[in-house]
Amino acid sequence: MQIGLINTLTIDRFTPPGAFLEDEQGNEVLLPQKYLLDTYELGQKIDVFVFKDSEQRIVCTTESPFLLLGDFKYLRVTQVKPIGAFVDWGLDKNLLIPFSEQICKLEEEGYYLFVLRYDYKTDRLFGSMRVRKSLEICNEELQGHEVDLLICEQNDLGISVIVNNRYDGMIFDSNIIASIEPGDERKGYVEKVRDDGKLDIRLEPITFEKYDLAESKILGLLQDNGKLMLSDKSPSDLINKELGMSKRTFKQAIGKLYKHRRIKINKESIELVIKK
Repeated sequence: MQIGLINTLTIDRFTPPGAFLEDEQGNEVLLPQKYLLDTYELGQKIDVFVFKDSEQRIVCTTESPFLLLGDFKYLRVTQVKPIGAFVDWGLDKNLLIPFSEQICKLEEEGYYLFVLRYDYKTDRLFGSMRVRKSLEICNEELQGHEVDLLICEQNDLGISVIVNNRYDGMIFDSNIIASIEPGDERKGYVEKVRDDGKLDIRLEPITFEKYDLAESKILGLLQDNGKLMLSDKSPSDLINKELGMSKRTFKQAIGKLYKHRRIKINKESIELVIKK
């Protein structure tokens, strides 16, 4: 049975406080009465999140927190107390962020990046803002692969990101082709795995696949609207804002569509060619 993770456990018995669940080694944990369903039966296997309640007793819940052990997430601060800050992580009991795990002053109702960690000495879960030491060095062959991104903070080089919930990445300023904010979750593409194990990330596919995707997106919008108020003369920031792609990709895509007589390019717009 693992604290901080989803465990598949078996219902062993029902009691007034709730149901006791067992793992394969015979370890027990209480699922409080408020989480029980009328359909639950003895011997049934259910998925539960295991943690400690306000009295530091190991319990479980059928609710899913916003993050599991080792996960990274932007969470809202609900209270700042003398022992630390508390954040909403999707469960009744808020998650403690000890002062020793804070890297800046936290304010109530603010959103900050945290990682869920486990203290072996006290057998407790806690949140930490020291996310860098929880990230891994990438040894995978990920160049060109699509990956999951958590958008983090802006710095002098661009925007830092967490890749696949494991690795440290960077979208350099020259590759920021869409409006993104800290806490956003989206897809990205690995341009390079650096010698230090960190990743250079782009928001567009690295191969010619991106042009196919761009063509499909443009055609879809034209089929819905008939016309787009964009052309090969439009500024890059407007194209980025409207379509989430670079001007180069946009021009390549509309050039191919024009060549195949799918669109008409005007001075300030493009139109869908209606075949008769």
